[in-house]
Amino acid sequence: MKNVVIACGGTGGHLTPGIALAQGLEERGYPCWLFISRKAVDSRLAEKYPDLSFERAPGAPLLKSPLGLARFGKGLVASYFHSLRFYRRMGVDAMMGFGGFTSVGPVLAARSRGIPVFLHEANRAVGRAVRFLGKRADRVYLPEGMRLPGLSHKVTKNMGYPLRRDFRRLPRERARRILGVGADERLLVVIGGSQGASALNRWVKNNLEALASDGIGVYSITGMGRESSGVVELAGPGGKPVTTRFVPFTDQMNAVLSGADLVISRAGAGALSEIVRCRAPSILVPYPYAADGHQTLNASFLEQKGAAIVCPEEEVERNLLEETREVMFNEEFRGILRRNLTAADPGDVVAEIVADLTNQLKEAPAHESVSGVLPVTG
Repeated sequence: MKNVVIACGGTGGHLTPGIALAQGLEERGYPCWLFISRKAVDSRLAEKYPDLSFERAPGAPLLKSPLGLARFGKGLVASYFHSLRFYRRMGVDAMMGFGGFTSVGPVLAARSRGIPVFLHEANRAVGRAVRFLGKRADRVYLPEGMRLPGLSHKVTKNMGYPLRRDFRRLPRERARRILGVGADERLLVVIGGSQGASALNRWVKNNLEALASDGIGVYSITGMGRESSGVVELAGPGGKPVTTRFVPFTDQMNAVLSGADLVISRAGAGALSEIVRCRAPSILVPYPYAADGHQTLNASFLEQKGAAIVCPEEEVERNLLEETREVMFNEEFRGILRRNLTAADPGDVVAEIVADLTNQLKEAPAHESVSGVLPVTG
């Protein structure tokens, strides 16, 4: 059976779909190794999956400064030769990259050895790594309706975001029991994401009393290293206490989303895929500094499907509270959002990618090996 390397580290948005794909491939009998970065976020998530094989690889993100460029170049060379040594030692037959700096060296090393390369882009703005590496790939998976200029339609294939097999929608009552939230509470979930959480954290604190006065409790995921956890109780309608919970991180995101009446979230591809899977009505606040504006494009696409509302960050202080009230107290509208979320769900993306990737490997011609040569990247 063929051995597969999956380069997917650097951010949770790259690592979690890599884990999902590895699970699917290994269920089909394809041994996998996941190349991850040496960042703490990768190590934390990898610890949850002791049944998978992780390889911490060198590398650094591409930053537009002299020091950043130097670190990226040094990391790229180290990553390239690290990958070459690993491929020779393990007899790797295919390489899958999920974008970001952790994919560049492994993909270039794979091409130099004639190993088939597969790439996945999750966002609706194709990242620099996938744009650069796409012409070197045997297959590039892109979001619904997207194409990559210069690539044949025979190379590209539209696929969604692979979700881990342990991520599934839960019944509302069960989800709330897990969270310790009452069945009759109005629950607003606020997710800042790994980047740009400060603006949403600040909005929650500034509007706690207003939300409580409407009987709206909050479950706020503030982001690792940003805020301490805690519980705040304020008086709601009729003096009934309304609870706001602050947590820096959760391993039970499916319970959080499944138990929510409404979600306020950033618009990374992973977050949106989880919102869709859990049928969670949402107001999306795209992170305005995301590369190539990809969060704005992601959010707009879901809004066009009638499955979410978008509130630009510059309108948060002026409009978000009123929009939250309007959606929270309109059950009919939230029902429409849920129906449209059901229609937007791409289904079992992992199974589709596994089937396509394994079929490609069966049909792939023999590749000539040109090991030990660093390709020109300029």
